[in-house]
Amino acid sequence: MADTILVVPCNVGGIAMPEPWEFDIEFDEKNGHVSRIVKGDNSKFEGYIAAQNKATDTARKAVEALIPLAEELKVIIALDNVWNNLWVKPELYRHFIASFAHPWVKAYFDIGNHVKYSPPQNWIKVLGPLIAKLHVKDFKLNPDGHGGKFVHLRDGSIDWPAVRSALDAAGYDGWATIEDGGLPHEEFDARFDLFIAGK
Repeated sequence: MADTILVVPCNVGGIAMPEPWEFDIEFDEKNGHVSRIVKGDNSKFEGYIAAQNKATDTARKAVEALIPLAEELKVIIALDNVWNNLWVKPELYRHFIASFAHPWVKAYFDIGNHVKYSPPQNWIKVLGPLIAKLHVKDFKLNPDGHGGKFVHLRDGSIDWPAVRSALDAAGYDGWATIEDGGLPHEEFDARFDLFIAGK
């Protein structure tokens, strides 16, 4: 029987939004609504700001409706922002997860998905014990640090010892689901073992 279900709590696209490295978010600690997403003039991103805030409210209502069933079945609702263009900074993501103040609502953290916004160890430090499960994959930033592509484990820009250290500090001792293709099984095992060993 499952103990966790991954839920993607909304998605936005097709509107003007900042590049990943441009985000500089301010949000209301009471309701999680963003008031600014970049430094300076935010007028061209008004549609994105409205979409982010609507997603926060809509997703909160939907997850709250699921909590009684999660309690009954003892299945954690693990929210994952899988390149959905929402909750793109660790503090905002943590606020959203923590706002439920419920042990059956946590984060499903994908290590590779967050590299384009900031180093994944930073996300892990902020999320801490709110992490229920992990996805493991790598991402290589372009030479200018902007944009990039998914690559095989340990071929990218992730500082794996720092990630392992952050997971240890967060007290994480759960499952890690690997997302990768193309490497021989033995090679992938060897690379993953290095990560587990903190190397």
